[in-house]
Amino acid sequence: MKKFLCFLFVSALILVLAACSGNEKDASGSGNEGSAGEGSSSDSGETITWKMGHLSNEDHQWHKTAEKFAELVDEKTDGQLQIEIYPNEQLGSETEVLNGIEAGTVDMTISGETMANWAPEAALMAVPYAFKGQDHLQKVVEGEIGGEIEDAIKEGVGVTPLYYHIRAPRNLTSNEPIKSPEDLEGFKMRVPNVPLFMDAWEAAGARPQVMDFSEVFTGLQQGVIDGQENPVDLIQSASFNEVQDYVNVTEHVYSWIYVVVGNEQFNALSEDMQAAVQEAAAEAQAYGLELYETETAEIEQELKDAGMEFVEVDQEAFAEAMKPAVEDSLTEKQLELFNKIVEAGQ
Repeated sequence: MKKFLCFLFVSALILVLAACSGNEKDASGSGNEGSAGEGSSSDSGETITWKMGHLSNEDHQWHKTAEKFAELVDEKTDGQLQIEIYPNEQLGSETEVLNGIEAGTVDMTISGETMANWAPEAALMAVPYAFKGQDHLQKVVEGEIGGEIEDAIKEGVGVTPLYYHIRAPRNLTSNEPIKSPEDLEGFKMRVPNVPLFMDAWEAAGARPQVMDFSEVFTGLQQGVIDGQENPVDLIQSASFNEVQDYVNVTEHVYSWIYVVVGNEQFNALSEDMQAAVQEAAAEAQAYGLELYETETAEIEQELKDAGMEFVEVDQEAFAEAMKPAVEDSLTEKQLELFNKIVEAGQ
C-alpha cells in the first residue's frame, strides 16, 4: 500500500510540474502561434473591425475603391484592422450613418455636402457653379481651402476625412428636355438633404424636395417626382435610365466627397496603425482617381446606348438664376470661403 501511495504522489507531482512548465512557456510567448508579431492581430490577440456604410452599389467606383482600401488596410496592419463594407444604404441613409458614427454603431461612410448640417463649411464642397472644372477643384481640395474644410468637418461632424473622390459634374435628369430655367416651372425634383441645393433649385424655378437616395427610383417610377440631379455614375448605378429619358447637361455642381471615419475610432488606433491607415488611404485615392478618369466617359456612352439623350442647356442662364439664392444662403464665413474658391480658379 505504501509503495502504491508513493507512486500516486510522484505521478501527481510530475503532472503539476508539467502544467507549470506549459504555462511559463505560453506566458513568455515561445511556442504560442497567436502571439503578437507572429500572425496575431494585436497584443491581446483581438482584431479591430470598422463598419462602413455608403449609398452606392457594388459596381460603383466608390465601392470598388472602398474594397481596395479595405484590402490595403488589412495588408498594412498585418490583419489588425478589418473593414466591413455595406453598400446600397444597408446601414441607413447618409445622414443616418453619420448619426450612427456619432452613436458608435457605425465607423465609416462616404459623405460630402450633407455634412454641412453639422459643419457649415462643408457646404462649399458642392456650391452651384463655384468650380470651373476638375483642375480648379483639385487645386482647392488639396490646398489651404480644403484643409480648412477638413478641420471644420473634424470638429463639427466628429469624423476624420481619410481620402476623397472627385465627383463627375451633377446633371439634371427628366422625361422632358430642360434647356433653360423657364422649363422648370412646376418641375418636382429630388435633392439631397442640403439646404443650399433646395434654395438654388427653387430660385431657378423648380419644386425641390428632400428624399433619401434609396427612394428616388421608386419616386420617379410612380411620378412622385419628375426628376433628380446627380453625377452620371450614380445615374447609371441607380438605373435611373430605366425611368428617365434625358440627361440635361447643367453641370451645375463640380464637387468632391470624402471617405470618413469617426474621430474616436481613428484616435483609438496606435500611431503606427494610424500611419498605416493614412498610407492605405493615399493609395486608395490614387486608385479611385484612375477609376474616375477611365470610367466617366464610358458611363456617359453606356447611358446613351441605354437610350438616354444628353441635352445641351444654357448653363449661364442657370448660373444667373441660382446666384442670388447661393449668395443669400451662405453665411459670412461661407461666403468668404466661396470667394476664395472663385479666386483660386482665376
